[in-house]
Amino acid sequence: MKTLKIAIQKSGRLNEKSVELLKNCGLNFENYKSSLISPVSNFPLEILFLRDDDIPEYVQDGIADLGIVGENVIQETEVEVSYLQKLGFGKCSLKIAVPNTLPIKNLSELDGKSIATTYPVILGKFLKQKGIESDIRTISGSVEISPGLGLSDAICDLVSTGGTLKSNGLKPFADVMSSEAVLIGRKGSENEDLIKELIQRVQSVLRAKETKYVVLNVEKAHLPEIIKLLPGVKSPSVVPLAEEGWVAVHTVIPERDFWERISQLKQAGAQGIVVMPIEKIIL
Repeated sequence: MKTLKIAIQKSGRLNEKSVELLKNCGLNFENYKSSLISPVSNFPLEILFLRDDDIPEYVQDGIADLGIVGENVIQETEVEVSYLQKLGFGKCSLKIAVPNTLPIKNLSELDGKSIATTYPVILGKFLKQKGIESDIRTISGSVEISPGLGLSDAICDLVSTGGTLKSNGLKPFADVMSSEAVLIGRKGSENEDLIKELIQRVQSVLRAKETKYVVLNVEKAHLPEIIKLLPGVKSPSVVPLAEEGWVAVHTVIPERDFWERISQLKQAGAQGIVVMPIEKIIL
């Protein structure tokens, strides 16, 4: 059986979450900071620790079967890969930012201005779409200091909280694209069964993170109303209690509307609500 290879970031904002995801998938390996390759002991998989800019090309060229990388990197490198699964972490936005002192209100006012960025391909396509001709200045390192040094009128860079922009006297001006970590694959990759099995593990972990396991007690008279509020994975499990006329209901609740649903359950007669994290959900 062929050994799969998955490429993840060696260091940086996606490394820790990528390693955590793979370990939660039940994969046993060492996170060797000084090594390029780490074998998985309980699955036919090797993990390659690479620079994030190299990951899409490694996957495209077949050196790696799979990769975890930000959407922004894929768009910038313009590679041909398949998007297999969004992973829900590493979320950020690529934004154009301008100095607080620059009196600019409309995108059209960027015409003729200089913009410093490490993402010239994405920015170039965005500006072309908007019919704007700016002087794109490709630099590496701290893009935020460019306006202060007189290297550019504006910048285009990844923004998570906006704190770095604020500390450099900049303000977000326009959204170029949103990005998060994604699992990518090579088009026409061999050993699809192994890839499908790994994707199933990843999806089971992601589903678990999005839900909570809930057990509650309720009188049978209120059970129909409770069930309407709790669809569960398929339907809630109902177990009789020792006390006559009462049942325990087992279900899962989506994280996104958890507190609203809990409030509705209490109003419908639920008591003794116990909430537990879920490790994995396999459909």
